[in-house]
Amino acid sequence: SLALISLSAIFSLYYFLISPPPHFPTGSIVSVKSGSVLIRISADLKEEGIIRSRFALEFFSILFGGDRHIVSGDYFFDRPLPVWSVAYRISLGQYHIKAVKITIPEGYNSRDITDVLSTNILNFDKERFLAEVAGKEGHLFPDTYFLYPNMTPEVIAKILEDNFIKKITPLENSIVKSGKSEKEIITMASIIEKESGGPDDKAYIAGILWKRIKLKMRLQVDATIVYLTGRDGTKLASDDFKINSLYNTYTHLGLPPAPISNPGLDSIKAAIFPKDSPYLFYLHDKNGVIHYAKTFKEHIANELKYLNN
Repeated sequence: SLALISLSAIFSLYYFLISPPPHFPTGSIVSVKSGSVLIRISADLKEEGIIRSRFALEFFSILFGGDRHIVSGDYFFDRPLPVWSVAYRISLGQYHIKAVKITIPEGYNSRDITDVLSTNILNFDKERFLAEVAGKEGHLFPDTYFLYPNMTPEVIAKILEDNFIKKITPLENSIVKSGKSEKEIITMASIIEKESGGPDDKAYIAGILWKRIKLKMRLQVDATIVYLTGRDGTKLASDDFKINSLYNTYTHLGLPPAPISNPGLDSIKAAIFPKDSPYLFYLHDKNGVIHYAKTFKEHIANELKYLNN
């Protein structure tokens, strides 16, 4: 019948021109390049699997905004859409990209940060980010960020660095007064971040470590060995402490050549404003509680009491 033929024609029209393709790339971000003409955009969207019909996309785009009113940018497609919805969105610039809340904990190094970002951002280019932040350890400020999935690794790295500059700038005069360079302060802060608990511990440990440097004593900090080997602190072997590296604070005097983590504000302030104490040694017991000692003899006694029982 005529009704059946009409119904079949409408269905075919919808299926072949209007409906989303069977392999619509759900969860993808598609770029509409600036300066592209409509026929180029429709070709790209068809190739990406966003639309079935270039003609339908061009028709609805002109209907909604004219052939010169396509808004360039990155569009997020969280579900399959009919062609008129795609046309409507690119005509009005409805990107539908939501910021992702990402928290980078204090004391994470660049590899840790890369893992956090790749867990939270689809198709994140880990190697590109690591290449971008090479040599910037300590300057990627740990904080909570709202990042867009379409941001490049370079842009994200800059956001982290800019935040570091924003946080460190008010402390610049204090760093000068401390008699230490900014690099020394951040390197020390990166160690304190890995070696201590609360703000009080941080300041005391900073005082002890600066004092050891002044007395030409080795820092003997496990955190630098962890950074050097990439192993868990509880799984370090005796040979790890003999590795010939400037990061090995058991064999080399002074600070390591660069930060071993990205410290938070409390650790940076502790490095600038250390607390004086009569102590030269400290250790963490099995519960993470810190025990201080004035002499090596007291330190050995603490080891026997808190670590060997």
